[in-house]
Amino acid sequence: MLDNTKSRTMMVDTQVRPSDVTKFPIIDAMLRVRREAFVPESKRNVAYAGGDIDLGGGRVLLDPRTFAKMLDALNIQPDDVVLDIGCGLGYSSAILAHMADAVVAVEEIEDLARDAEMALAEEGVDNAVVLTNALANGAAKHGPYDVICIEGAVSDVPAEVLEQLKEGGRILAIFAVGVLGEARLGRKVNGKVSWSLAFNATAPILSGFESEAVFAL
Repeated sequence: MLDNTKSRTMMVDTQVRPSDVTKFPIIDAMLRVRREAFVPESKRNVAYAGGDIDLGGGRVLLDPRTFAKMLDALNIQPDDVVLDIGCGLGYSSAILAHMADAVVAVEEIEDLARDAEMALAEEGVDNAVVLTNALANGAAKHGPYDVICIEGAVSDVPAEVLEQLKEGGRILAIFAVGVLGEARLGRKVNGKVSWSLAFNATAPILSGFESEAVFAL
């Protein structure tokens, strides 16, 4: 097994910390979790490079900077139960599992879901479960959740997903608006989610999170 400790340290020191992400739980998780274990074998040599990593099927592993800033905005606590939508090969779920009490990961591409489950088990992550399900459906039977993290861009977030967020819970999604895109943090208060801009970011739009076309006569 290759030791990529230096690569992880360099990723944190040159990509994460300079993005003003300094919370210990995030830094600790990103230093400990072997990112190379959660990318396609052909991409392991660029596991710690900047930028998104193509997972196939139109899906990516988000850039370390973007993902770290998402975690920073969500302010995950040790007793949180997290819904991880679009987990890909499981890297985001492994990081979240290191920080939270439990993670329910949803992946609709069967090959990715199977490989994510295998990688999480091989890396000793025992507080995350991977479900094969349509991303836009979330995982209602295991909810409601303290935190929902969406691993890709959206035009909108379906009501079915928002309903799975606990009162007082947090959700983060990258909205595909304008050239830059906007990562927005949502909070549920009195049953309604209110969104605020966290930072600018872009990502491919996830299946099921496209805007529905509105036709007028």
